[in-house]
Amino acid sequence: MIDRIIAFNKEFVASKGYEKFIADKYPDKKLAVLSCMDTRLTELLPAALGLKNGDAKIIKNAGGLVISPYDSAMRSLVVAVYELGVDHIMVVAHSQCGACHMSFDHLHEAMNARGIDEATLDGVKKSGVDLEAWLEGFRDTEASVRGTVATIKRHPLMPRDIEVRGFIIDSVTGKLDEIV
Repeated sequence: MIDRIIAFNKEFVASKGYEKFIADKYPDKKLAVLSCMDTRLTELLPAALGLKNGDAKIIKNAGGLVISPYDSAMRSLVVAVYELGVDHIMVVAHSQCGACHMSFDHLHEAMNARGIDEATLDGVKKSGVDLEAWLEGFRDTEASVRGTVATIKRHPLMPRDIEVRGFIIDSVTGKLDEIV
């Protein structure tokens, strides 16, 4: 699969397919969007929000979450504000999110089935990682959005004048509902 992607890329560059995507590193709309990595949102999310290449910083992870004040999503948002001029942050979760039903127990079993032994998992836990919390999903999408928005707003490094709002997008229609 990766070799086919590399072959496509060579043709893409040779035919100058990149030209329509040329943009500045600073988001034109001074916007960052934190959302889920779900494949249904790859094109739907920017289309439903009316965003084109260069308009916004789009940060994606499993569930569209800030799971701790110093995780990579929060780091990306802080960098977006101070280095890239972002003034507005949208947290956009989505309907039928897989993280809504994700559980540590299921992932634990899947890891074991793929050759990750208990000694390795214990070693991760002993290094200070709360593996159960880190790999647990959420049950209530609205509550998850509220929690992520609150974490961003109250972060000690986030300026108080940054607009932070939370939404759920329908994974099929793209309809956006504001939560907070």
